[in-house]
Amino acid sequence: MTAESEDELRERRQAVRDLGSALRDLTDAAVSTEADTETLREITSQVRALVPPLDAVRRERGQLAAVDDGRRPRRLYSPAVGPGNPIAPPMQVEIVDGAAVGTCTLGLAYEGPPSYVHGGMSAMLLDQILGHAHAAGGAPPGMTVHLSLRYRRPVPLTTALRIVGRVERVDGRWTESKATICTAEAPDTVLVEAEGKFVVPSAEQSSRLFGKVEGLVK
Repeated sequence: MTAESEDELRERRQAVRDLGSALRDLTDAAVSTEADTETLREITSQVRALVPPLDAVRRERGQLAAVDDGRRPRRLYSPAVGPGNPIAPPMQVEIVDGAAVGTCTLGLAYEGPPSYVHGGMSAMLLDQILGHAHAAGGAPPGMTVHLSLRYRRPVPLTTALRIVGRVERVDGRWTESKATICTAEAPDTVLVEAEGKFVVPSAEQSSRLFGKVEGLVK
Protein backbone atom coordinates (compact mmCIF):
# COMPACT_ATOMS: atom_id res chain seq x y z
CA MET A 1 0.00 0.00 0.00
CA THR A 2 1.38 3.40 -1.01
CA ALA A 3 1.70 6.34 1.36
CA GLU A 4 -1.11 8.08 -0.53
CA SER A 5 -3.46 5.11 -0.21
CA GLU A 6 -2.52 4.80 3.49
CA ASP A 7 -3.51 8.44 3.95
CA GLU A 8 -6.79 7.86 2.11
CA LEU A 9 -7.57 4.82 4.25
CA ARG A 10 -6.76 6.77 7.40
CA GLU A 11 -9.11 9.58 6.32
CA ARG A 12 -11.85 7.11 5.41
CA ARG A 13 -11.58 5.41 8.80
CA GLN A 14 -11.85 8.76 10.52
CA ALA A 15 -14.92 9.59 8.41
CA VAL A 16 -16.46 6.26 9.46
CA ARG A 17 -15.78 7.07 13.12
CA ASP A 18 -17.27 10.55 12.73
CA LEU A 19 -20.42 9.21 11.06
CA GLY A 20 -20.83 6.57 13.76
CA SER A 21 -20.48 9.21 16.46
CA ALA A 22 -23.03 11.49 14.78
CA LEU A 23 -25.50 8.62 14.43
CA ARG A 24 -25.07 7.71 18.08
CA ASP A 25 -25.87 11.30 18.99
CA LEU A 26 -28.95 11.12 16.76
CA THR A 27 -30.05 7.82 18.30
CA ASP A 28 -29.60 9.13 21.83
CA ALA A 29 -31.64 12.22 20.97
CA ALA A 30 -34.32 10.12 19.25
CA VAL A 31 -34.92 7.80 22.21
CA SER A 32 -34.88 10.56 24.82
CA THR A 33 -36.78 13.33 23.04
CA GLU A 34 -40.24 14.51 24.03
CA ALA A 35 -40.53 16.74 20.95
CA ASP A 36 -43.98 17.34 19.46
CA THR A 37 -45.43 15.11 16.74
CA GLU A 38 -44.83 17.57 13.91
CA THR A 39 -41.15 17.85 14.80
CA LEU A 40 -40.84 14.06 14.83
CA ARG A 41 -42.40 13.80 11.37
CA GLU A 42 -40.16 16.53 10.00
CA ILE A 43 -37.02 14.89 11.37
CA THR A 44 -38.16 11.51 10.00
CA SER A 45 -38.34 12.95 6.49
CA GLN A 46 -34.91 14.52 6.83
CA VAL A 47 -33.35 11.29 8.08
CA ARG A 48 -34.91 9.16 5.33
CA ALA A 49 -33.46 11.54 2.74
CA LEU A 50 -29.96 10.72 4.02
CA VAL A 51 -30.23 7.00 3.32
CA PRO A 52 -30.00 6.74 -0.52
CA PRO A 53 -26.46 8.21 -0.91
CA LEU A 54 -25.14 5.72 1.66
CA ASP A 55 -27.15 2.80 0.31
CA ALA A 56 -25.97 3.35 -3.27
CA VAL A 57 -22.62 1.65 -2.62
CA ARG A 58 -22.87 -1.04 0.01
CA ARG A 59 -21.20 -4.28 1.02
CA GLU A 60 -23.03 -7.55 1.38
CA ARG A 61 -22.85 -10.43 3.82
CA GLY A 62 -19.41 -12.06 3.77
CA GLN A 63 -17.69 -8.98 2.35
CA LEU A 64 -15.22 -7.17 4.60
CA ALA A 65 -15.66 -3.42 4.94
CA ALA A 66 -13.07 -1.41 3.03
CA VAL A 67 -11.87 0.12 6.30
CA ASP A 68 -11.16 -3.36 7.71
CA ASP A 69 -8.25 -4.63 5.63
CA GLY A 70 -7.73 -7.83 7.60
CA ARG A 71 -4.84 -6.47 9.66
CA ARG A 72 -6.93 -4.71 12.28
CA PRO A 73 -7.60 -6.53 15.56
CA ARG A 74 -10.98 -4.80 15.85
CA ARG A 75 -13.54 -4.11 13.19
CA LEU A 76 -14.88 -0.58 12.92
CA TYR A 77 -18.46 -1.81 12.59
CA SER A 78 -18.49 -4.21 15.56
CA PRO A 79 -21.76 -3.75 17.51
CA ALA A 80 -19.81 -3.79 20.78
CA VAL A 81 -16.54 -1.93 20.16
CA GLY A 82 -16.82 -0.50 16.64
CA PRO A 83 -16.74 3.31 16.59
CA GLY A 84 -18.35 3.26 13.15
CA ASN A 85 -21.40 1.33 14.35
CA PRO A 86 -24.14 3.52 15.85
CA ILE A 87 -25.36 0.53 17.86
CA ALA A 88 -22.02 0.25 19.69
CA PRO A 89 -21.41 2.29 22.90
CA PRO A 90 -18.52 1.81 21.77
CA MET A 91 -16.65 -0.03 24.52
CA GLN A 92 -12.96 0.92 24.78
CA VAL A 93 -10.70 -2.05 25.56
CA GLU A 94 -7.14 -2.30 26.80
CA ILE A 95 -5.05 -5.16 28.15
CA VAL A 96 -3.88 -4.69 31.74
CA ASP A 97 -1.75 -7.35 33.46
CA GLY A 98 -3.09 -10.02 31.13
CA ALA A 99 -6.74 -9.07 31.62
CA ALA A 100 -9.00 -7.35 29.10
CA VAL A 101 -10.47 -4.18 30.61
CA GLY A 102 -13.34 -2.40 28.90
CA THR A 103 -14.96 0.93 29.68
CA CYS A 104 -18.15 2.51 28.39
CA THR A 105 -21.28 4.40 29.39
CA LEU A 106 -24.68 3.23 28.19
CA GLY A 107 -27.41 5.77 27.52
CA LEU A 108 -31.19 5.47 27.16
CA ALA A 109 -30.86 3.62 23.85
CA TYR A 110 -29.83 0.55 25.87
CA GLU A 111 -32.59 0.73 28.47
CA GLY A 112 -34.35 -2.42 29.66
CA PRO A 113 -36.05 -1.87 33.02
CA PRO A 114 -36.50 1.88 33.59
CA SER A 115 -33.14 3.44 34.55
CA TYR A 116 -31.19 0.22 33.91
CA VAL A 117 -29.39 -1.54 31.07
CA HIS A 118 -31.10 -4.26 29.05
CA GLY A 119 -29.75 -7.66 30.07
CA GLY A 120 -28.98 -8.58 26.47
CA MET A 121 -26.63 -5.62 26.20
CA SER A 122 -24.75 -6.79 29.28
CA ALA A 123 -24.41 -10.22 27.66
CA MET A 124 -22.97 -8.74 24.47
CA LEU A 125 -20.39 -6.65 26.32
CA LEU A 126 -19.33 -9.63 28.43
CA ASP A 127 -19.05 -11.88 25.37
CA GLN A 128 -16.92 -9.23 23.67
CA ILE A 129 -14.57 -8.74 26.62
CA LEU A 130 -14.16 -12.51 26.97
CA GLY A 131 -13.10 -12.58 23.34
CA HIS A 132 -10.47 -9.92 24.02
CA ALA A 133 -9.26 -11.91 27.03
CA HIS A 134 -8.95 -14.99 24.83
CA ALA A 135 -6.87 -13.07 22.30
CA ALA A 136 -4.74 -11.28 24.90
CA GLY A 137 -2.59 -14.36 25.42
CA GLY A 138 -1.72 -14.53 21.75
CA ALA A 139 -4.25 -17.21 20.82
CA PRO A 140 -5.74 -17.15 17.30
CA PRO A 141 -9.26 -15.67 17.10
CA GLY A 142 -11.83 -17.98 18.64
CA MET A 143 -15.60 -18.37 18.69
CA THR A 144 -17.95 -18.51 21.66
CA VAL A 145 -19.34 -21.99 22.28
CA HIS A 146 -20.69 -21.41 25.80
CA LEU A 147 -21.69 -18.29 27.73
CA SER A 148 -23.42 -18.30 31.12
CA LEU A 149 -24.37 -15.18 33.05
CA ARG A 150 -25.48 -14.34 36.54
CA TYR A 151 -27.26 -11.00 36.96
CA ARG A 152 -26.51 -10.03 40.54
CA ARG A 153 -27.61 -6.38 40.45
CA PRO A 154 -29.14 -4.13 37.78
CA VAL A 155 -26.64 -2.20 35.66
CA PRO A 156 -27.37 1.56 35.80
CA LEU A 157 -27.68 3.69 32.68
CA THR A 158 -25.63 6.87 32.11
CA THR A 159 -22.99 5.55 34.48
CA ALA A 160 -19.35 4.79 33.69
CA LEU A 161 -18.91 1.01 33.57
CA ARG A 162 -15.88 -1.25 33.90
CA ILE A 163 -15.98 -4.63 32.17
CA VAL A 164 -13.12 -7.04 32.92
CA GLY A 165 -12.36 -10.43 31.36
CA ARG A 166 -9.61 -12.87 32.23
CA VAL A 167 -8.60 -16.32 30.96
CA GLU A 168 -8.87 -19.03 33.60
CA ARG A 169 -7.78 -22.11 31.65
CA VAL A 170 -6.34 -23.03 28.25
CA ASP A 171 -6.60 -26.55 26.83
CA GLY A 172 -5.36 -26.80 23.27
CA ARG A 173 -7.86 -24.98 21.05
CA TRP A 174 -10.17 -24.36 24.03
CA THR A 175 -10.13 -21.39 26.38
CA GLU A 176 -12.22 -20.89 29.52
CA SER A 177 -12.62 -17.35 30.84
CA LYS A 178 -14.54 -15.26 33.36
CA ALA A 179 -15.75 -11.66 33.18
CA THR A 180 -17.59 -9.09 35.27
CA ILE A 181 -19.41 -5.78 34.91
CA CYS A 182 -19.03 -3.18 37.67
CA THR A 183 -19.36 0.57 37.81
CA ALA A 184 -16.13 2.53 37.56
CA GLU A 185 -17.00 4.14 40.88
CA ALA A 186 -17.41 0.80 42.68
CA PRO A 187 -15.14 -1.68 40.85
CA ASP A 188 -15.36 -4.24 43.66
CA THR A 189 -19.15 -4.55 43.50
CA VAL A 190 -20.06 -7.04 40.77
CA LEU A 191 -23.28 -6.32 38.89
CA VAL A 192 -23.12 -9.08 36.30
CA GLU A 193 -20.68 -11.98 36.00
CA ALA A 194 -20.08 -14.40 33.16
CA GLU A 195 -18.25 -17.61 32.36
CA GLY A 196 -17.39 -18.40 28.78
CA LYS A 197 -15.73 -21.04 26.68
CA PHE A 198 -14.07 -20.26 23.35
CA VAL A 199 -12.67 -22.55 20.67
CA VAL A 200 -10.30 -21.85 17.80
CA PRO A 201 -11.98 -23.37 14.72
CA SER A 202 -10.06 -25.93 12.71
CA ALA A 203 -8.96 -25.01 9.19
CA GLU A 204 -11.87 -27.03 7.77
CA GLN A 205 -14.40 -25.35 10.05
CA SER A 206 -13.02 -21.92 9.28
CA SER A 207 -13.20 -22.52 5.55
CA ARG A 208 -16.75 -23.90 5.77
CA LEU A 209 -18.03 -21.06 7.95
CA PHE A 210 -16.25 -18.08 6.47
CA GLY A 211 -15.12 -19.01 2.98
CA LYS A 212 -13.44 -15.99 1.41
CA VAL A 213 -13.26 -14.15 4.73
CA GLU A 214 -11.73 -17.04 6.67
CA GLY A 215 -8.84 -14.75 7.64
CA LEU A 216 -11.12 -13.40 10.35
CA VAL A 217 -11.02 -16.72 12.19
CA LYS A 218 -8.22 -19.23 11.71
